[in-house]
Amino acid sequence: MDSILEKNLYLFKEHLGLIKAHNNYDIYDPESKEMILHCREKNLNFFYKIVRIFFKDYKRMTPFEIEIRGLTGKKILKVKKGVSLILSKIQVYDENDNIVGIFKQRLFPFGNNFDMLDKSENLVCKLKGNFIGWNFKFLKGDSEVGLVTKKWAGIGKEMFTSADNYILEIKDKVEKDSPLRLLILAAVLCIDMVIKE
Repeated sequence: MDSILEKNLYLFKEHLGLIKAHNNYDIYDPESKEMILHCREKNLNFFYKIVRIFFKDYKRMTPFEIEIRGLTGKKILKVKKGVSLILSKIQVYDENDNIVGIFKQRLFPFGNNFDMLDKSENLVCKLKGNFIGWNFKFLKGDSEVGLVTKKWAGIGKEMFTSADNYILEIKDKVEKDSPLRLLILAAVLCIDMVIKE
């Protein structure tokens, strides 16, 4: 696993656009304020571009494939989702395109939750979000292992310039070489593209 995944704080900044079909993000280190990763959506066909631009209510149903890469272009992970009518199922792959895990969206409560599974579909942790806010917790049993929020009072808060920016905090209890770090990083994109679109 890449050493960039050993960090505990990541600031995601979504690219804005007036007419936008693709979702792209840059990821910063909030402490140094330096960009450390790029997230780019790939392989979106013309039909789904039209749906996303002109039928925005259906955007979350469209498929996506996003790669997170380092500044040198080295792939860190890939997140992929097919067409979904009600609940989404998302696959996460490592830098060698080996499956690391799967996210399965749960309907109750409110569809703001995912079961995060390993490649054998064993539960690794749960992603729980509140219905109206932008706070999401990663829970392994009763223990919080990560947090995603748009309200950040810590280092790098001055970097927040729009509502499309948010912070990921991975707790120290998650080992530096754990595949769970890949899943948590990938989950932030799923929150934005599946739940909050």
